[in-house]
Amino acid sequence: MFPGATTDREAASYVVVGAPLDATTTFQPGTRFGPDRVRRFSESYDDYDRRTDSRFSALGVHDAGDVRPWDDVPAYLDHLAAELRSVAYDGAVPLLVGGEHTVTYAGVDAVDPDALVVCDAHLDLRAEYDGNPMNHACVTRRCLDDLGVDRAVIVGARTGSEAEWERAADADVEVVRPEDARAWIDALDGDSFADESVYCSVDIDALDPAYAPGTGTMEPFGLEPREVRDLVRAAAPHADGFDVVEVNDRDDGQSAALAGKLLREFVHARASAADGRVN
Repeated sequence: MFPGATTDREAASYVVVGAPLDATTTFQPGTRFGPDRVRRFSESYDDYDRRTDSRFSALGVHDAGDVRPWDDVPAYLDHLAAELRSVAYDGAVPLLVGGEHTVTYAGVDAVDPDALVVCDAHLDLRAEYDGNPMNHACVTRRCLDDLGVDRAVIVGARTGSEAEWERAADADVEVVRPEDARAWIDALDGDSFADESVYCSVDIDALDPAYAPGTGTMEPFGLEPREVRDLVRAAAPHADGFDVVEVNDRDDGQSAALAGKLLREFVHARASAADGRVN
């Protein structure tokens, strides 16, 4: 169980769902261990959050466990989306813990947002990778082209194929480079997503690998942890769904610890904004 996620499912405002998919990882596998590691390395965090003057255990979080994957990735994503959609139908916010980034497709499918705000080292705008359109390297493209997301903001992207950069030049994509991220995040205000429903996704490889080495495709010159934290805080009040993905078991827990802390930051920020306290 995610620490502090003690609310019964029927009364929950937020529902943690693990999605340990590890089917299309292209360099260092191990995302199947991500959900368990995120739970484990979140055990040391204090329940009380000083900034929002709230206790995580009092915010209505339930841990529904993992949705175990199988070989048929499209079928698994459909099933996962159905599980997450049931959370949304009950008026709760799904908190998806991956697993490879492909699982974001299910989260977006479930909540049907206007905008996808994603932290990622990679553009993930490929039409296919190794002949597979349902690959972690294609997930943002699939959300735009197949699920009808109006726009995607990719924060921290610093690599991609030539074709991906061409796709990123289209009007429905905004790329915020790591060197521009601090100023872009600081310029966000309460009106930045005011007219949109948002899905917020954090690929842990958006952070510099000095902070998050336990991930499949490391890319140097990345984001700082506080930058990602502040983006999550800004997006949370407008977000109908959240995920953190691409954590594997190839470090000493740094990536999982960051992932768990970001999940908690999302809940604290969204709950406090809903209560009219801290934005």
